[in-house]
Amino acid sequence: MKFPTLKNDRYLKALLKQDTDTTPVWIMRQAGRYLPEYRATRKQAGSFLDLCKNPELACEVTLQPLRRFDLDAAILFSDILTIPDAMNLGLYFSEGEGPKFQHPIRTQADINKLFVPDPSDSLRYVTDAVTLIRQELDGLVPLIGFSGSPWTLATYMIEGGSSKDYHHSKGMLYENPAALHQILDITAQSVVSYLNAQIEAGAQSLMIFDTWGGVLAPEAYTEFSLRYMQQIVEQLNTQHAGQTIPVTLFTKGGGQWIELIANTGCNGVGLDWTISIDEARKRVGDKVALQGNLDPNVLYASADTIRQHVKQIIDKFGNHNGHVFNLGHGIHQTVNPDNLKVLVDAVHEFGREIRK
Repeated sequence: MKFPTLKNDRYLKALLKQDTDTTPVWIMRQAGRYLPEYRATRKQAGSFLDLCKNPELACEVTLQPLRRFDLDAAILFSDILTIPDAMNLGLYFSEGEGPKFQHPIRTQADINKLFVPDPSDSLRYVTDAVTLIRQELDGLVPLIGFSGSPWTLATYMIEGGSSKDYHHSKGMLYENPAALHQILDITAQSVVSYLNAQIEAGAQSLMIFDTWGGVLAPEAYTEFSLRYMQQIVEQLNTQHAGQTIPVTLFTKGGGQWIELIANTGCNGVGLDWTISIDEARKRVGDKVALQGNLDPNVLYASADTIRQHVKQIIDKFGNHNGHVFNLGHGIHQTVNPDNLKVLVDAVHEFGREIRK
């Protein structure tokens, strides 16, 4: 399919460590509950899951933040749990409790029922949304596709939802590692198939969210999380239609492992707010681009304070190629949207200044 020519490519250039006129910025969860227009569209959809599974409405909420803010990328509106949902685990959302599964994976019999979903079948609504969003963007900015990491997906699949102690999944890790590897292998194959389908549908960059990688001990992280993300990176079709599709890996709480993450072959490493970006750059050098990493709670502060913290991160990264500005995790639902505009405009202002 032929898509319109890209007008603003600074986000892709930054991930490929090329020159940009200023620092590009996008925000994790930029399409979300902090926007009144998103809340109205979600109400129209009937539920969060119905919103995700309606390509037209998913397209609408993806584009909403771009109408308000001068962002340098759009990110597909979806959920990280689409893959286990397509595995027939019975995903549902309880008000105030987050995602849950009717059929958690606890036994070998449960594991034996797992399969790699066909993206053109049970996940077709995602690829349809990608294509529609790409068309509707009309070349304004690049579109980011994404998936959860195998370990993060596995925690939800095994626990049956969110967890504070991960006692089922970490218990399996230590007591029956072969069973966990079986789950992770099937999940990794599913992520590869899913992300390659997003590339075919029009995604111009990919993110892998390893939200719960930081709960692991160092040896467990490399064996049960990083190993599978590297496997995915190696199997993605990142050369497509004459373009490079950059891949960013983000492990929340993973600052201690950024050198290992950078060695996977990814283009960018996402940072949360618990590591200083200048320290991160000293440790990985020019090997990869860095994405991050403002504490999301700074957005509750005054405009002057937000600008001060934005400038601090840009100054710490310095006049180097390879910085994509972002929060260290998703924007909170109670943030005033006007404060995000302050942040986005400040990133571009200070990013231009440092390049003079």
